[in-house]
Amino acid sequence: MSTAVAKAKNTEISADLLDDIFDNAGEGASYDSSEMQIPFVRLLQALSPQLKKKDPQYIDGAASGDIFNNVTSQYWSGEEGIVVVPCYQTTKYLEFTPREQGGGFRGEIAPNDPRLQSTTRNGGKELLPDGNEVVKSDQHFCLIIDPDGMTQPVVIDMKSTQLKISRRWKTQIAMKKLKHPKTGKLFTPPLYASVWRLRSVEESNDKGDFANWVVESVGLVDSKDVLEEAKSFRDSVAAGEVKAQAENHPVDTNQTPGAAGGGGYSEDDIPF
Repeated sequence: MSTAVAKAKNTEISADLLDDIFDNAGEGASYDSSEMQIPFVRLLQALSPQLKKKDPQYIDGAASGDIFNNVTSQYWSGEEGIVVVPCYQTTKYLEFTPREQGGGFRGEIAPNDPRLQSTTRNGGKELLPDGNEVVKSDQHFCLIIDPDGMTQPVVIDMKSTQLKISRRWKTQIAMKKLKHPKTGKLFTPPLYASVWRLRSVEESNDKGDFANWVVESVGLVDSKDVLEEAKSFRDSVAAGEVKAQAENHPVDTNQTPGAAGGGGYSEDDIPF
């Protein structure tokens, strides 16, 4: 894991100063949820701009297959992965103008939009009646638990070849059972009580090699504070108070499919 902050020289803070900081905890650091951006956490692909030294999005030290935060540029080793508590999941339908027509993210399509019932397949693409492409994206709102116990809310969005991983993850969550120690009754724990590790592996198909997710069960949340934070995050997302807002920006048609964009969605952000 690496961040710009992590590279800064560590300094000792006196206990008295730390007490003063603690006494004023949170002052001035509270913002309306509409002013805040929930970061996306994604996999770096071989042609991601974050791996190009001359690109403004370049992340020093990161490599293909690593996992990165698109707001802070923090990254984690893809081999070691990240530990997360899933809190909420929703499915989005994203509309794109075809590459041959200039490309571009057109926005989200409501799940009940009748156009979704009239799509046609063209190879690996799902096309709307007007010829635009629709991409299904499973968005998992999670808390990352860092090795030091600190947490951070993020969105892990899975689309195209990643959807099979998302379906497998959701199936494992639904099948998870616990036995009550007093009654012996089996029950399914709440989503936000489970802990998972997400790593990356290399896969390939007829279009090339790419990094994809691997999801492994770790166990249950072992901290009441984390459990309460996860439930609060879930409630905020469910109430519409917290959203993952994709940035609407034009597609760089010079990129190659599989390159992960830095801010929001682009046609080139879609894995093979």
